[in-house]
Amino acid sequence: MPVLPQVAGFDYHDVTDDPTCSGFQHRGALAYKLTHRAFAAHLDGIATGPVAPTRLPDIDFTRPGRHVLLTFDDGGKSALYTSEELCRRGWRGNFFVVSSLIGTTAFLSAADLRHLVRCGHIVGSHSHTHPHIFRDLAPQQMLEEWRVSCDTISQIIGAPCLTAAVPGGDISPAVIASAPRAGVRLLLTSEPWLTPRRVDGCWVLGRYAPKVNTSVQRVAELAQFRGWTSARLVYRLKALGRSGLPWLYRHHVRHTTREARVC
Repeated sequence: MPVLPQVAGFDYHDVTDDPTCSGFQHRGALAYKLTHRAFAAHLDGIATGPVAPTRLPDIDFTRPGRHVLLTFDDGGKSALYTSEELCRRGWRGNFFVVSSLIGTTAFLSAADLRHLVRCGHIVGSHSHTHPHIFRDLAPQQMLEEWRVSCDTISQIIGAPCLTAAVPGGDISPAVIASAPRAGVRLLLTSEPWLTPRRVDGCWVLGRYAPKVNTSVQRVAELAQFRGWTSARLVYRLKALGRSGLPWLYRHHVRHTTREARVC
């Protein structure tokens, strides 16, 4: 059996000192909006690891090795700042955008996406409308979310959109199966694990999602490929709670994803 690589993926969102001017404006999103100073400290922690961050398509999944991925979900305007900070360090990132929000208030424009690509970053899909519980969709709806989003992004950047990240983070066999049917070849989840899996010709990878209260020490540990087992255990315990009380989880999601006014 071939030895697969280990991929330490980090699932960031907005990086801004003014949360009202970038990305989603609901209470659930605030927990993931890092300040410029906090993000810089996280990058310093990641720099203590054995490898520099890379782009998702640059990983050779047929060979053993260790890789670090910096990914950024939603497509908020702050991605332009994030792009500059990564380039200043000689790093490149992977940005996943909600295609229906391209060009709207607090989100990236089509010109912004092309700028990210010119800077050497990867731009991929974060679905078309960002359903907050993606696994609740019917299979055909999942497929449509990926197809419309990937087609929209491909037309903007002038290249196939083969990478995607599941919105909301919740996955199921149906969610994972829907992506390769839409042509996705590299799919990111929000469940922290190191070893990629191959499903119907698509590589499925895990990620750890830092929050505003995540310590630099924790990020540095994960970038050094330590602590992933405990991180996944915590995630799975929370997932059991969500699946055990689905009605309560849906109520919580509705309550925390009500959009507020943006700048």
